[in-house]
Amino acid sequence: MSLSTYVEGSVISQINRSESNFNILDKNHFYRECYQLSQDIYSKTDGFFDPSVFPLVKGWGFMNHMDSPLSKNEVDSILTFVSFEKERFHQVEFKDDSIFFEKSNPNFKIDFNAIAQGQSVDVVADYLKSKGYSNFYVEVGGELKVSGFNREGVKWKIGIDSPKENLEHRELENILHLTNASIATSGNYRKFYVKDGVKYTHSLNPKTGFPVHHSLLSVTVIAEDCATADGYATSFMVMGKEATLSFVENHPEEKLEVYLLSAAENDSIDREMSVGFSQYLQE
Repeated sequence: MSLSTYVEGSVISQINRSESNFNILDKNHFYRECYQLSQDIYSKTDGFFDPSVFPLVKGWGFMNHMDSPLSKNEVDSILTFVSFEKERFHQVEFKDDSIFFEKSNPNFKIDFNAIAQGQSVDVVADYLKSKGYSNFYVEVGGELKVSGFNREGVKWKIGIDSPKENLEHRELENILHLTNASIATSGNYRKFYVKDGVKYTHSLNPKTGFPVHHSLLSVTVIAEDCATADGYATSFMVMGKEATLSFVENHPEEKLEVYLLSAAENDSIDREMSVGFSQYLQE
């Protein structure tokens, strides 16, 4: 009821439908927390994470199973109101349990689906901690958070899927050993469609308005909280391999580790990781 664009009465849906100024209650502060973290990731990634791509996601057909690619003119038209920069197309003020939202363009709409799933994991994990639990595993749609140890008293074992299309049976690329950490994976090997021989992936570049076209197939991010891991996993799929590794190295304060799988020749997979990721491949 806070962050789902699929629920008409949710906070985000009501804000998206508003034409200009809009006030609404946000008693649990889920919207506020998601918005503020999204602004932080938007700023640090120089706009490669941009929740205002909602009209592009809808236009490309990734919300309603369309397979009608947008033309360049259509993309350019939508881009005229896509930007998460404060005070460009919107302003927002949070006061107590209220949100005061202003739009300068009624077509400006937000989609937190690339980060809210991870936030959902954090909400459940925080609830378990508040009840005194220290050993648990929370997973929502592939994003997860682990605490303590499993019933055998060892670190939790998390499988990374092989990024291959049309597998009859699930294959694991690797197994991670984690405790007190969050993990999110973003990939282009499942969410896509093909039209007239052209593959359109669900990872959209908010700067160009088009799906990304590079060799990166999946990004696994380990972070302290799952919303952060989720948001950066989405960003890194757009940024590409070299930019991702550089970002992690140059932003140690974010405490991120990444595992990158890329397409190589002869249908093989290239594997690269950040300096500290190898610790999670050991028991």
